[in-house]
Amino acid sequence: MPRRCDRVVEPSRLRGADLVAEALAGILQRPARSVLTMLGAILGIGSFVAVLGLTATAGGQIDRRFTVLAATEVTVDDVGTGDHLDTAISFPPDAGTRIHAVTGVVAAGVWWPVPTRGVRVTTGPAGPASGPTDDGAGLTLMAADPGALVAMRPRMRTGRLFDGFHQSRAERVAVLGRAAATRLGLTRLDAAPAVFVDGTPFTVIGIIDDLRRQPEALLSIVIPSTTALADYGPPVEPRARMLIETRLGAAQVVAAQAAVALRPDAPGRFKVTAPPDPKSLRNTVAGDLNALFLLLAGISLAVGAIGIANTTLVAVLERTGEIGLRRSLGARRRHVAAQFLTESTVLGTLGGLIGTSVGVVTVVLVALARHWTATLEPATVLPAPLAGTVVGLVAGLYPALRAARIEPAEALRR
Repeated sequence: MPRRCDRVVEPSRLRGADLVAEALAGILQRPARSVLTMLGAILGIGSFVAVLGLTATAGGQIDRRFTVLAATEVTVDDVGTGDHLDTAISFPPDAGTRIHAVTGVVAAGVWWPVPTRGVRVTTGPAGPASGPTDDGAGLTLMAADPGALVAMRPRMRTGRLFDGFHQSRAERVAVLGRAAATRLGLTRLDAAPAVFVDGTPFTVIGIIDDLRRQPEALLSIVIPSTTALADYGPPVEPRARMLIETRLGAAQVVAAQAAVALRPDAPGRFKVTAPPDPKSLRNTVAGDLNALFLLLAGISLAVGAIGIANTTLVAVLERTGEIGLRRSLGARRRHVAAQFLTESTVLGTLGGLIGTSVGVVTVVLVALARHWTATLEPATVLPAPLAGTVVGLVAGLYPALRAARIEPAEALRR
């Protein structure tokens, strides 16, 4: 009588190292297809990293360009009553003194371009004309309070600025911008040179080499505002403006009080412009960039997930015989599912790593080309490859489950 065999067959096991080796072997069997499969994940993760990096870098440039100079500048425009017949200047004669009473003001003054259409500017009573000064075709004539010139932060090449004495007496003196002096051929002031505006002489007492504010005045002949009022009348088009330099952090407070300080009886005749908040400006730019490019990154990731799922599903169909053979030799359903799920996850992870590298390189190259300082947040870059892993894992779920449901006998008959 034959002996009964009581030996129990142990279920098969699949070690982690064998699982990874099998997944890599499956990927390397068709390297071109694997690379194309990873392309969607590479583009998606690369776009994600590049967008966030470029947004942070651009935000840094906003902070850098929004300098102390810009953060301490307030402008006040004379808008008048709105009546086109209103030609009176809204700023009071002591506008500078009034605005200085506001805490936080460093320098302030009224200025305006003098409407001098067709006026000739020469270096002598009958000298050669430098050209008409209208429409920016030649030199311009600018009226300014001494405080306005100080607020423009000038650097003098030679000479000096006019002061309160010249302002109070409406003296015919002028300060030239560097470009205006060059055009008129004036380089020295030891001989007390003069410029003639339609035959009216203005003694040149200084030449400005550079202006940190209102650099367009470098092409101007700047005269005291009281002199301009006496010789040319009040400004109509464009109307007068006030430039205010404040202490750091005081611009918003000064802007809120400027109109009332100038004209308590008619603050509505002025439009005050304060510097924008750099934080809100940066957030606005970052929000706009993120909304647009993260949408593109999401689309790329979705395309990449579909590509991985499609390729993995095709691999399942092509390897049906292999699956049947493994099952007949003892492989369990979860082993087959784990193998294909591992393949898709590895593809996603590799795509995430390559995409992260591409995104980082893109940010660095753009920063170098624009002479910016590249800004990359570790909290953004380091987890980025994990996004590729998640995409590969999710994309491989359906093909892996389908592979696990294949019956060995049916697979071997194909």
